Parts: sequence; structure tokens; C-alpha cells
Amino acid sequence: MIGQFEITSRCEKSSARTGKLHTIHGVIKTPAFMPVGTKATVKTMSSQDLEDLGYDVILGNTYHLNDRPGAELIASHGGLHNFMSWKKPILTDSGGYQVFSLGQINKITDLGVSFRSHSDGKELFIGPHESMKIQSLLGSDIAMVFDECPPYPSDKEYVYKAVCRTIEWAKECKKYDNLKNQLVFGIIQGGIYQDLREECAKKIIELDFNGYAIGGVSVGESDNLKLKSVDDTIKFMPNHKPRYLMGVGEFYQMIYSISKGIDMFDCVMPTRQARNGTVSTMKGRYPIKSAKFKKDKRPLEEGCDCLVCKTYTRSYIRHLFNVGEILGLRLITYHNLYCYNKFIKNIRTSIEENKFELYKSNFVKNYSVVLKD
Repeated sequence: MIGQFEITSRCEKSSARTGKLHTIHGVIKTPAFMPVGTKATVKTMSSQDLEDLGYDVILGNTYHLNDRPGAELIASHGGLHNFMSWKKPILTDSGGYQVFSLGQINKITDLGVSFRSHSDGKELFIGPHESMKIQSLLGSDIAMVFDECPPYPSDKEYVYKAVCRTIEWAKECKKYDNLKNQLVFGIIQGGIYQDLREECAKKIIELDFNGYAIGGVSVGESDNLKLKSVDDTIKFMPNHKPRYLMGVGEFYQMIYSISKGIDMFDCVMPTRQARNGTVSTMKGRYPIKSAKFKKDKRPLEEGCDCLVCKTYTRSYIRHLFNVGEILGLRLITYHNLYCYNKFIKNIRTSIEENKFELYKSNFVKNYSVVLKD
């Protein structure tokens, strides 16, 4: 049944759980990590690559896809799934994050946000109705409500205004009645202010969406404040619906958030860092361009079963980066995404086997954000 969220197992000593979210294009197993395909592509990866890697769901971006090539053009192909040849679920961001990321080229009013296109300077306007219409044309499985994502730091008065707009825009999104088999998730804002998070959560949840997201994190604040936002918000989110933490991709942040009951994540980290030559592993990450890997015949991660690690050496991939060959970006991206999916699958298994707390303890003990070896 479309929209049904089944909780399939729970951890006895924390709020970690596994689940299945049913969409028109298939089931999303949770906890889930969503690779970011902002412009109808997860950079350097084909849709077949992502399927081979075992991903259930990817993310597309409403603002960028409407800017280029245009939502109508994508709709003429039968929607985003057909346009990019991806058969599984897609979640589309509402464009609200661009209120933050493109703050220098937008103007916010109570009606919505006026942009100057970052690509050609043309005027664009996105409000709640426009965001839902674009997402309807894209045909995503999960559409996010339009929200205002305030930057960090922002004073409480500014964040309060953003919360008020987010609530009013969510009400307008709820009224949109031209979605076809699409789930809609509400977004909870409030910055670093606990009382504003509580107020926003209660008002958004009253609207009865299919799922709920914690927004307004990863906008310049410290790691501790990110996790505090999770703590401040999740206690007001219903247990029987999926919970999505937007824009968080550090492994230790994800495992902490899963222990609190988060079900879904997205982040550009595995792909963006790959383009900078940074390799993700289950024990931390490291820069492949370092001179110490010049003659290193080991795979990117020892013990990894991905196609890249079975085939290529650190020395070779370092060489590709040094001579500017695109293959180097592709190989690290493939490995990083494999590593992220393995991490999530291991967590799901540990919850199912009621060993999550042991897995979490061992993982945190052995993980260093930047490897020294």
C-alpha cells in the first residue's frame, strides 16, 4: 500500500529501528541513505551503477531541475524516472534549501522566494504552490514541502519568522491536490532554538503528512549543535511515520541519529569528497593524492568487496587524479557510495539481530574522521 510505513524491528536499548516505506516505485528499506542527484544525476554514476550498488532511493532537486532543463521538459519524457532511466524511488527536495545556499541571489517574502538563476540570471519564483507543481511534473515518489532554511548563525527573531513562514507554506503545500501517487513530507525548522523547534514540530505534525524531516541542519553550525537539533526535534516526531534528517552524512552523526530514531539521510559528502580525491572507509577517510600512496598496491580499502577495490590499486587511482583523468573521480565515487551503503546495511542488520548498541560502540571506537595511516 502506497504510503505505508512498516516498522520491522526495534533495538531494545535505544530508539533505533528498521522499516519499510512503500512507494509507487518500490519499497525503501530504512535506515536509508540517499545519494544526491541534484541535476538528475549522481555525479559520475549511471543509474545502472546505483542499482548495482544496491540503493533503494535517490534524491533530486526541485530548484535546479526546474532551472535546467525545466520541469515541463522532464514531464514530457514521462517524469524524472524515465528522464534519467531510474526505476526505483526518488525524493525531491522542495527548493527550500536553496533559500539558504543561494541566499545572495534571492529575495524572501511571505509568498515565497524570488531568485536570479545562478545559470543565466533569469528571474525565478518558487512559493509553496510552485514547488508542489514542479515536483508533480517531476513525478517524484516523495515530495518535500516548501520551507525556509535559515543560515547559522541567525538571531532568534529571524529564525522565528522563518518558522512562521515554514508553517504557513506547509499549509499551502497540503492544499495542493494535483499530486499523483506522491507522498509528501513536512519539514521542521527552528535553528538552534529548542522552543522554536518544538513549536514548528507540533504545527507541522498537525497537518498529517506522510513523513517528517528535520531541516535547518548542516548550515554552518558545529557538530554538537547538529546533534542537539536532532535531540530537540525528534522527541516531538510521531513514531509511526518515517523520520528524515536532511543534509547529514558523517558516519558518526548518522549512527548517533539512528540511535535516536532517524530513518532517512541524504548528503553530498560521498560524491563531493570523491571529486576532491577523498576516500571513505569504514574506519575513516583519507586523501588519495597524498605522495605516500604513489607506489601503494593496496586497494582503496582493505577488505572491501566493491568492484573498484577488487580491480584497482591506490597507486593507479592516485595517478589518475594527478593527470586529471575523469576515471579517477568515477572510481572513488563508486567506492565511496559502496562504503556508505555497506555502512547502512550493517546498521540495519545489527538492529534486526538486536546487536545495534554493540555495533555502534565498536564502530565509534574504531572510527576516525581523518585516517592518519
